[in-house]
Amino acid sequence: MTPTTILERIRHLFASEPSEHLDCINDAFLKGRLREPAQPMSDQELARAIREFRARPVSDGTIAKLSRRFVEVRPDR
Repeated sequence: MTPTTILERIRHLFASEPSEHLDCINDAFLKGRLREPAQPMSDQELARAIREFRARPVSDGTIAKLSRRFVEVRPDR
């Protein structure tokens, strides 16, 4: 399984819209700055890693970014 395929699986499962972060990771794989691990993760290992990542507290920067998005959203009505 290629790194791009793995990222597409993650995007499909967890990202409801385009993600600059996933695009950045994909670009790094394509340009050779990141390499696929010698032994790829199993689905269970990937699920565990995602659960651990999602369980971490949200940073102040992330909260500020989300707050700005709420302010920028304009109702259609």
